[in-house]
Amino acid sequence: MSTLAHTMMTAARSADSGLAGPGELDRYPYAEAPVTERLGAPSWDGSDPELGRVGRRAAGSRGRGLHGQLVQQLGQMIVSGDLGADRPLVPEEIGQRFEVSRTVVRESLRVLEAKGLVSARPNVGTRVRPVSDWNLLDPDIIEWRAFGPQRDNQRRELSELRWTIEPLAARLAAGHGREDIQQRLSDMVEIMSHALGQGDALTFSRADAEFHSLLIQVAGNRMLEHLSGIVSSALQVSGGPVTGCDRPTDASLGHHARIVDALGAGDGAAAEAAMRQLLIVHPEVERVVPAPREH
Repeated sequence: MSTLAHTMMTAARSADSGLAGPGELDRYPYAEAPVTERLGAPSWDGSDPELGRVGRRAAGSRGRGLHGQLVQQLGQMIVSGDLGADRPLVPEEIGQRFEVSRTVVRESLRVLEAKGLVSARPNVGTRVRPVSDWNLLDPDIIEWRAFGPQRDNQRRELSELRWTIEPLAARLAAGHGREDIQQRLSDMVEIMSHALGQGDALTFSRADAEFHSLLIQVAGNRMLEHLSGIVSSALQVSGGPVTGCDRPTDASLGHHARIVDALGAGDGAAAEAAMRQLLIVHPEVERVVPAPREH
């Protein structure tokens, strides 16, 4: 095993306990509020004591401190519909509800505004914006949607987007024979092979995400490269339509290896075909990607 492969395997095993263990690909579980709680006007005075103090919330914080945790909490509440446009988001109320300072609240709302989730106007205050204004390609919003009430739509849309992006990226990458990238892709396949034998789903998924990110980056198209974060986010979101990337299997490993071989041979058509095979949804899943939709 190469040094890079060994290092990545070791790092995955010593990962922060907040991440998923083997077989647990939903790394950031989303606690959906019951539908009955979402029907009325949003209220800061919920019955869940764990929502009362942001500093106590570890799940989903990703080690970002109070500011990051508040962004995470408010973002989930907005995306789930618990916070709607029917009332302004008053910083003083948020600060009291989550026991954080004005500075933390102000900076958190700025982050949410940059994501298109809220807008602040004089004499109007800060309000939730319509979904059409959200930056739906933002990795955080992808995650919040994927673990909220819109989970099915989000996962379908991600699968369809990947089907559009990645076969083209594989074809283009075959024309850029960079030996360093080729070696790194081979390393990722080696890591996945070892992880599959060990039943280590976490290491497999991390190597898988690295594989696809590298492939898009080497495609030589800067606009496609800009979308690599979306693919990484999609790979972190499990539980939707299960593609070859979502499930560590010998077949999945074989498709990854064929992509690497095709890239090494400079065969764009073969690389594209292997990627399409990898992204095909398993037959036991009802919705096949890409699936034509009636309008």
